[in-house]
Amino acid sequence: MNKISTSGMTLVDELGRERIFNGVNLCDKSVFTPGKQGYDLQEADTILRRMHDAGLNLIRLGFTWAKLEPQEGTYNEEYLDNLSQFLDLCEKYNIYVYLDMHQDVYSAKVGSDGAPDWATLTDGHPIRPAKLVWAEPYFWGKACHAAFDNFWKNTPINGKGIQDRYADCWRHVAEKLGGKPAVIGYDMLNEPFPGTDGGKVFRAIVRGVIHTVLFDREIKRGKAIRDLFSKDRIPKLLNQITPGVMRRATSKADDLIRKFDTGDYSAFLNRTASAINEVSDDKIYFMENSYYSNMGIPFSAPGIFINGKKADRQVFAPHAYDLMVDTPLYKYASNDRVGAIFAEHKRSQQRLGVPVIVGEWGGSGGTDNSDWLPHISFLLDLFDKNKWSNTYWAYYEGCLDTPVMTVCTRPYPRAVAGTINAYTYDLKNKIFYLDFDQPESMAQVETLIAAPFTAESVTIDGQSASYIQKDGEIQLTTQPGNHYVKICFQK
Repeated sequence: MNKISTSGMTLVDELGRERIFNGVNLCDKSVFTPGKQGYDLQEADTILRRMHDAGLNLIRLGFTWAKLEPQEGTYNEEYLDNLSQFLDLCEKYNIYVYLDMHQDVYSAKVGSDGAPDWATLTDGHPIRPAKLVWAEPYFWGKACHAAFDNFWKNTPINGKGIQDRYADCWRHVAEKLGGKPAVIGYDMLNEPFPGTDGGKVFRAIVRGVIHTVLFDREIKRGKAIRDLFSKDRIPKLLNQITPGVMRRATSKADDLIRKFDTGDYSAFLNRTASAINEVSDDKIYFMENSYYSNMGIPFSAPGIFINGKKADRQVFAPHAYDLMVDTPLYKYASNDRVGAIFAEHKRSQQRLGVPVIVGEWGGSGGTDNSDWLPHISFLLDLFDKNKWSNTYWAYYEGCLDTPVMTVCTRPYPRAVAGTINAYTYDLKNKIFYLDFDQPESMAQVETLIAAPFTAESVTIDGQSASYIQKDGEIQLTTQPGNHYVKICFQK
């Protein structure tokens, strides 16, 4: 497998080719249980082969701290060995991986997944189970807030800070798995949450929503009352929440998120990346936005610094979802609202000057019917326009046979001998286009196009071109200069 690195705002390999990745999340959120140690490797082999055949070449591989360090200072080596073998299978199918230390509402003890019980310090606050959605502890769960507060404060456990223990765990993971050819980098914490200030953010957003509903001139209150009694009231009411309305409501929390991003979260990124760098100094560091920036609140962290120096290889890995995420109502997801969130993430990318791999998107809540497909197609086209790689949320048993995969299975420029100017895929007509500039130094370097379908014709600069299609790729060889590639696939 080629070694993947970064150059400015692009991903590159050791041949200098610009790289694009199209993939999926595969996340094991289970906590340590005796007798259950990771993936069934025979089943994994089948899944990875099917992913490869669908043109997917990247996995965000999620696991939890609880699974890795079930007892303080004791690592689950059996589980790490299983992950190591899984990564070998990824190499077999030429699928790259970035490792994701996953959490939701901090830990299973608080209500979902993440930290082990011994590292969940709730300061004695009672733990109340969620009743409507899994994320409720974020909004008003004092136990959840206290657990995060102690994490960000690096509260000692048996004489050593909890965050230092987390960094130690990451160092161990990197030492064990970082040498695997499939691994491109480390996603150090899923959707970081500000703790007590996160509760303040929620209340600020609620106040913003109330103020917007009552006073925002863009809200048509009379129409909203009439829509309440109509048959299709849900989509009509949601249509009144334009990107501007949503942003004006969430902007009330901007200052709190900026404080978190530039303070506690930035310090965490630097501490954890520095620990990993001690044993693995040639991979990419991933920085996510906070949980609330999934809604379009600006991301403000300055980037990752290792021992005071800006990290050479880092990627921004934003997430974005519309309002009804994790519910069947997500079939009403708005292209305009989610597009506005990603426009904010684009501004963050430009500020940071790093590549983007969209870490999570989709979130259909089980809505895998045809109603969902136009939104999926819109987002993939948006990622193509921005030259963004991505990992869809998320793989589950049977998902490779759902209608969603008919859209996610698509051609894209996997490795381009030069600089990509633009690329796009016409889903309806099954035609792929690529415009790129090839320098003199790459005269003999191949360009690879992911091709999960059989090509009918390939033209380069308007002329019929020779090509090789095998193992899910189209291989092209061109001379230095600007080139326009058109590939028509069988319908």
